[in-house]
Amino acid sequence: MSQKNWNAGIIRPVAVAPAGPFQDGAASGVWTLDQVSYWQKQGLWPVAGKSQRGLFGGGASSGVRTNTIQYVNIASTGNSTDFGDLTSSRNNLAGCSSSSRGVFAGGESPTTNVINYVTIASTGNATDFGDLLAIVEPLSACSNSTRGIFAGGVSTNVIQYITIASTGNATDFGDLLSDTKNMGGCSSSTRGLFGGGESPYTNVIQYITIASAGNATDFGDLTVVSNGVSACSSSTIGVFAGGLMDAGRTNVISFVTIASAGNATDFGDLVAENYLMASCSSSTRGLFAGGAIGASPYETNVIQYITIATTGNATDFGDLLATNVTFAACSNAHGGL
Repeated sequence: MSQKNWNAGIIRPVAVAPAGPFQDGAASGVWTLDQVSYWQKQGLWPVAGKSQRGLFGGGASSGVRTNTIQYVNIASTGNSTDFGDLTSSRNNLAGCSSSSRGVFAGGESPTTNVINYVTIASTGNATDFGDLLAIVEPLSACSNSTRGIFAGGVSTNVIQYITIASTGNATDFGDLLSDTKNMGGCSSSTRGLFGGGESPYTNVIQYITIASAGNATDFGDLTVVSNGVSACSSSTIGVFAGGLMDAGRTNVISFVTIASAGNATDFGDLVAENYLMASCSSSTRGLFAGGAIGASPYETNVIQYITIATTGNATDFGDLLATNVTFAACSNAHGGL
């Protein structure tokens, strides 16, 4: 929208376009009603009470599975807060989301095909959504504003999808390049990426077009061969962090430009060598939480963050309610929306 003068030049706006419809992403500057209306019609004007929430669900601590869902405000630092409970205690699950609904699927409780959902803006227990095509764990996920994608797991290369706004069972989407588990998944609004994992240990990144069912295509390679990778994204940049290598855990963070296939580039380092974390993001900030670290007691409750547009090392954000590994995360502000 072009900048111009209104009311005989009395109002001279120096307005900064909002990054999204969240109270934390204020629209600074002087705005006319016409300008506000322009952004409201696109659903991008900040709304009071709609914060950038990241949710973490399920997982395990000291070998004990949990059904706890907890949340943080991504735009600010601090410890997580209790949100509610999944329908069962489980780990090795996957999470994805639209701007309003968070979805947690699969996992081990023992192994399940159950899909749950929550309304991200309000706290409360999860509700049954439907079922995956098969009992599967540990799987990976990504999403845009309409579709949630779940991929891989033990001895499977299947990719499946749901329509997030409606409940129901998952539908076949296509196949990964090979049977792979513990990948990191992230997305733009059009493209989903899955990187690393075990098939055996790999550094392969593969991608799909979320709106079009079909098999995954080779994208490039991560900077390290690793299993148990975590991933998040802005609308343009996908970030992969941590993992377990043949030689031990890694603290490496790498990134790719989602629209352009190619190998990953070094981004920085996590605060410690770590894998099996849960990750979520806003359009500007990525969070990596929990996981298994390189020193006793091995599991951690630390949440750390990066600024996605700026390379550099991760910084402490706060703490989870308890130590946690093999859990899932989602948010109402990630790069796929």
